[in-house]
Amino acid sequence: MSSCLKLFTIAVTYALLGCASVSAQTKAPSSDETAIRNIVEQVQDGWNAHDGKAFAARFSTDADYVVFNGMRAKGRGEIEKGHTAIFSTIYKDSRNVGTVQSVRFLRPDVAVVHVEWNLEFTMGGEVKKARAMNTMIMTKERGEWSIAAFQNTPIQEQRP
Repeated sequence: MSSCLKLFTIAVTYALLGCASVSAQTKAPSSDETAIRNIVEQVQDGWNAHDGKAFAARFSTDADYVVFNGMRAKGRGEIEKGHTAIFSTIYKDSRNVGTVQSVRFLRPDVAVVHVEWNLEFTMGGEVKKARAMNTMIMTKERGEWSIAAFQNTPIQEQRP
């Protein structure tokens, strides 16, 4: 094969791979992924309404919730109770914005979801900001998605 033909073959191969990559990236989300993204939005809306019940509504009744400091809550009721408490104290005027970073289906009824949260709150009269990476395990039972496990980890700013 001549070197010109080899170069042409390589160029066409890269072009085809590039097109395949672009079409994969622009593929519309499935109805399950849309439902999962809606759950993240509902959790965010519950936080921003400072409503523990609304915040906890999309967790399964036996959900596992690990807080940023390592403490663990078990079940929707405990998650609601804990958030009702923080929404009436330290986070009563807070705002939290979640951005879904990835949704990966382990099975058709189980997904790993990574969400970056950006929180603003006031402490001692001073506005504070915090970022966290959250891992959610969502499961689908009887056609409905819910959060079965939730792990929240603060994002530490990188120092040069």
